Amino acid sequence: MTKTTNTGQVGISAESLAASARAAGAKGAPPVDKWNPPFCGDLDMHIARDGTWFYLGTPIGRHGLVKLFSSILRKDGDDYFLVTPVEKVGITVEDAPFVAVDFVAEDGGLRFVTNVEDSVVAGPDHPIRVARDPETGEPSPYVLIRRNLEALIDRKSFYRLVDLGEHRDHDGDRWFGVVSQDTFFPIIPSAELEV
Repeated sequence: MTKTTNTGQVGISAESLAASARAAGAKGAPPVDKWNPPFCGDLDMHIARDGTWFYLGTPIGRHGLVKLFSSILRKDGDDYFLVTPVEKVGITVEDAPFVAVDFVAEDGGLRFVTNVEDSVVAGPDHPIRVARDPETGEPSPYVLIRRNLEALIDRKSFYRLVDLGEHRDHDGDRWFGVVSQDTFFPIIPSAELEV
């Protein structure tokens, strides 16, 4: 779980952040990478591994509000922040901030859609990576969505990816993986599948 380092709670509310985000995004995607407001502290908001957003311990039930907050999300180092032109607050993210809930194969690429309706085609600019739990070996697949923010690929989509997989030589070893936009993304060493 990634948490910002400041332990103090912030006096800014989710409502004031939402108002600032609406104003900042009125003309398109907010340019959060260009904003450098002062850090205002941590907000009692977190994103669960399944993509559910919580505020003050309660799930945020309005999809439009979650989508709005996701538009002002930024990752600096290992920490996550909601950023507007005048404020920057830390939030907690259990795994990845988004979940890739589906994908389609189109024109030589795999187009992923997230729980907040972002859509990207996996490739050099949006790579797929698979992390494996060191104790259990269980894979956790991710796709880069935007501005160093990843989506955890949900289980049903990962199983579908595996159905599209193939064996290839990669970095001197034989791997099983998937191809999108002429880029091979390794999932597991081929030798492990033959055991």
